Amino acid sequence: MKKIGLALGGGAVLGAAHIGVLRVLEEMNIEVSVVTGTSIGALVGALYAFGNTSKNMEEIALNLNWMNIAEIAIFENGLLSNAKLGKLIVKSLGAKRIEDAEIPLAVIATDISNGEKVILNKGPVAKAVMASTCIPGVFSPVEFDEKLLVDGGIVENIPIDTAKNMGAEYIIGVDLNAKKTYNKPNSILDVIINSFHFTLKAAAKYQTEEADIVVTPDLSRFNMVSTDQIQDLIEQGYKDAKEQLKKADLL
Repeated sequence: MKKIGLALGGGAVLGAAHIGVLRVLEEMNIEVSVVTGTSIGALVGALYAFGNTSKNMEEIALNLNWMNIAEIAIFENGLLSNAKLGKLIVKSLGAKRIEDAEIPLAVIATDISNGEKVILNKGPVAKAVMASTCIPGVFSPVEFDEKLLVDGGIVENIPIDTAKNMGAEYIIGVDLNAKKTYNKPNSILDVIINSFHFTLKAAAKYQTEEADIVVTPDLSRFNMVSTDQIQDLIEQGYKDAKEQLKKADLL
């Protein structure tokens, strides 16, 4: 069997669709050898790499809301802090390090001082995921190994190249933004997140060229921030991934 790499892209709350994709891989008995993730893909990827099933992750996701993952950041470089997200990861996984994952894992972040890609493949999982999910302007940057890090989507939203460099022979990418449409924003959070993801969408077509298959769930009817949609996002991710992956030569 080919050494399969799974590259999970960013997309804020749309990331719940990743869980549906993982459910399909489980049903197909597809063994993933390498996991890479950016932003919300880093969170889902980390949970998966440490042995959580799609069912476990669904239970975690259904209990999420913005109050679970964000708090007001006073006198910081963002509107909010995502320190609560770090606590959620520690609660779910314990104080794990990336290099201890059951499946080799890498998380993508961006050095906000110079714009360079930072591949986090060792160190505390919780802090790495906090850095990768740190949408600029929304969350305060995260200090990691003397670097100030923000969302990895700026440099590699679907980390296919990273999976390839980790030895993956067949790469499955998951692009949450490929079929996304955008509505008139209702809040400053909508404005910032929409603007950020317009940039990611434009870069994705180049980042996915080396993937063997890119799963593109149709998330056009969902918004980027409401956690009330999580169950429907999971089911949409499952439906579309099942249809797209059954056509792939994965075995």
